[in-house]
Amino acid sequence: MGFHANGSSKKTFKFLIYGRTGWIGGLLGKLCESGGIDYVYGSGRLENRSSLEADIADVNPTHVFNAAGVTGRPNVDWCESHKVETIRTNVVGTLTLADVCREKGLVLINYATGCIFEYDSEHPLKSGVGFKEEDTPNFIGSFYSKTKAMVEDLLKNYENVCTLRVRMPISSDLSNPRNFITKITRYEKVVDIPNSMTILDELLPISIEMAKRNLTGIWNFTNPGVVSHNEILEMYRDYIDPNFTWKNFTLEEQAKVIVAPRSNNELDASKLKGEFPELLSIKESLIKYVFEPNKKTPA
Repeated sequence: MGFHANGSSKKTFKFLIYGRTGWIGGLLGKLCESGGIDYVYGSGRLENRSSLEADIADVNPTHVFNAAGVTGRPNVDWCESHKVETIRTNVVGTLTLADVCREKGLVLINYATGCIFEYDSEHPLKSGVGFKEEDTPNFIGSFYSKTKAMVEDLLKNYENVCTLRVRMPISSDLSNPRNFITKITRYEKVVDIPNSMTILDELLPISIEMAKRNLTGIWNFTNPGVVSHNEILEMYRDYIDPNFTWKNFTLEEQAKVIVAPRSNNELDASKLKGEFPELLSIKESLIKYVFEPNKKTPA
């Protein structure tokens, strides 16, 4: 259900985007440019309510996108030792923005995370049974995930918010250090676990369409199905670098080199697929959007 339906199909859109310096925020601006959509990056700090109100008064947007937030650098382990900073942006900031948007009658597209679940007895590894939108998060192994689960639960009460559960985001830009593929090709060792993932080249344009449709509520924002680390690295070897090799290690071995446990899960993407039937499965999307465009032709 949309927050406020607009009868005119010729509606002009204006997006206010938070997260100018972030990966998703940067890609959103480029998509708006190529799609001819008017957009402005917010200059306010999420935790500063009056600065958000000033942005909205200044820009007069039709929709607001939140791609700001701290994931930690180089990874979520940072959040374990910077808890207050993590709360300030991921909790206080996100809730403040949602609240201001609601007051102004605006739909907020919020890029959240699906790393709030882990395989369990009802959703076993390799079972094909994924977590649904209404399932209660069961993974609080990292402080980052704990704050994200809290915020998601509170945001459920805001009828103007569209929460998109992104997981292990991948893009066709293999030079980007935030890209899941780029990350795992650079690791000394990788675990090999099937997971739900988000191909940004396919899904970010869908999120813009979701805004235009005024869709709200929680959405598993991943491609249907799962793919494992080794399957991705095999594709990387086959398409990009025939000499590429990698080493695996177990979760127990991985635990010794990371501060906080990582989430592994399958999300059920059937709600998104129902709204966007053209959505490709994770492996098809990887080939079409990531590996084919980057293919190195054999000499």
